[in-house]
Amino acid sequence: MIEAALVRILVCPIDKRELLYFADEDVLYNPRLRRRYPVEQGIPVLLPGRGEPAADAEHLRLLTRSANGGAIVTWVS
Repeated sequence: MIEAALVRILVCPIDKRELLYFADEDVLYNPRLRRRYPVEQGIPVLLPGRGEPAADAEHLRLLTRSANGGAIVTWVS
């Protein structure tokens, strides 16, 4: 789990905008670019090359979870 103070300042390394944080899955997700970033031992790995593309089904699953309160939105401009 990422510390709350850190979650508030995280942005996507590519588009520099907010992410969705799924603490129970240790994942940060950019729905605009459909990229998943891992969180390893509480440390977000926000390197462009480490972002994994999300297939359509995974994208919809994460958006649904987010809409139902399953994610925390990181930094908001």
